[in-house]
Amino acid sequence: MSTADAVLPAPPRPRPGRLAGEALALDPARPLHLARLDGRLTAAVVSIAWLRARGDTVRAALEARHLTDDEAVHAAGLRLPARRYEWLAGRLAVKHGVLAHSRRHPGRASGATRTRDIRVGAVAHGLRAGKPVVNAPVDVGLTHSGDFAVAVCGPRPVGVDLECERRMPPLLAELLTAEDHGAAAHADPDRRRLATMPLPLRWACKEAVLKHYGFGLRVDPREVALRTWRPDHGFTWRPGPGLLRHAPSAGDGPLHGWARRIDGYFLALVWT
Repeated sequence: MSTADAVLPAPPRPRPGRLAGEALALDPARPLHLARLDGRLTAAVVSIAWLRARGDTVRAALEARHLTDDEAVHAAGLRLPARRYEWLAGRLAVKHGVLAHSRRHPGRASGATRTRDIRVGAVAHGLRAGKPVVNAPVDVGLTHSGDFAVAVCGPRPVGVDLECERRMPPLLAELLTAEDHGAAAHADPDRRRLATMPLPLRWACKEAVLKHYGFGLRVDPREVALRTWRPDHGFTWRPGPGLLRHAPSAGDGPLHGWARRIDGYFLALVWT
């Protein structure tokens, strides 16, 4: 996939403490987009829509070029076409993201020069089962939604979640608006602003926090209580006792949270 293999020029370095959200684009016609975020993170976006539109011949060629032998065997066992395209997009996002991150941070280079050199696996057991891992000195986060797979790489744990625009079921909407009690009349403008956050974005924030610790939805999302949402898209939260029981460091800082709507999707990111 020659158009998707090219490493895009790095966007300008953002100001310290802020995330360059404008550097990240979700364009279904763009097979691969790479972006530097916060100076320490690298994001890779792969268009699942682009892969689907090219069909099985292109998919097979991409698998042959980019997957390890073990990954190719796993891909062959995915019988549902939609799942196979989604899975491949995720692997491509992680592999390209790790390679781009290594080029930008030579001190943390993996030694890999090809996507096939990057082996993408997952924690096999325990509360963190399913958390993506790679054979490189970086941490990775991965999310899929709608037409996109997004991977983020960094020197420390990172959590990322992408959500489509959707109508929330009543019980989930009730859970997500629990933090609104008193927020609209709060003296802190960033606390008041939280009441305006779209519900899919609130869900993405909670998932990104839980993914940062490697738990995902194995821990109740109510254990993440959103507190503020700033005009620069930074957000804060308070860990509940259940989350602290599994991750005692969750009450310590500093962690960064960032959440905003991008090109019709809702993206949240948590990093150290």
